[in-house]
Order: sequence, then C-alpha cells, then structure tokens
Amino acid sequence: MPSSDTLPENIQSMIEDFSFLTDWEDRYTHVIDLGRQLPPLTEAERNPATKVNGCVSQVWLVSDKVDETLVFRGDSDAHIVKGLVAVALEIFSGRTPAEIEALDAEAILAKLDLSEHLSPQRSNGLKAMIARIRSEAERQSA
Repeated sequence: MPSSDTLPENIQSMIEDFSFLTDWEDRYTHVIDLGRQLPPLTEAERNPATKVNGCVSQVWLVSDKVDETLVFRGDSDAHIVKGLVAVALEIFSGRTPAEIEALDAEAILAKLDLSEHLSPQRSNGLKAMIARIRSEAERQSA
C-alpha cells in the first residue's frame, strides 16, 4: 500500500477527515452524511443490470466513461450502506481503469478505520461494490 502522501489528493483528504473522528459513532454519522450528499439515481437507473449482487441492502452502481476515466454514481435503500457507496465512489470514481486496478481499497478502508466496525453483511456488501467497480474497470480496459 502506498503511504498516505502518495495516494490521490481526494483520498488523502478523506483519510484526514476520518482521522479527526475519534469514535465509531462519529464515523458512522459521517458515513451517513456522505451518503446523503450523493445525487439520487433515477428510477430507470435502478434496475437489475445496475444492482450489485452480494449486498443485503439494495445497492445500485452506474458507470459512465468520460474520456479515459470511469465516473461512478450509486445509491442504496439503507442509510449506512449509501454512505459506504459514497466512500467507494470517492475512492474509485473519476479514475482510469489502470488507476482503479492499482488502488488497494482494503488498505484505504483500514486507514479510514471502517472495516473492523462493519457487520459481516455490510463488509461483504462493500466488497461486492468494490468487485463490481473493479470488474467495470477491467471491462473498460479490455
């Protein structure tokens, strides 16, 4: 894992924001607030093709190729999960497929001190989201 100072600026900033939150309740609230800031998907975008399998809550991820980068948008029907969608989008959206494949999401999530506080179902759902994003990056780079 690259050190924090070699990570993209937005990820460094997110890690710094989380570092000021000293207990899990504050982090939980911050994650929910991040989810509230996501622009909603349209009903048409909430479909079986965009639904992420492996999540207990309903999660949808939409990707658009903009020049050489992939821009992701997402939503969930659960507040904390929608916040986790926002965290995943902050890590991966707006990057090239090669940049997406090079990022160590587990190490970044460890720096955010999220993984150890999530239920197994939410952890699996977050892994499923990341797998979907990586799969889209692989598809776009092929």
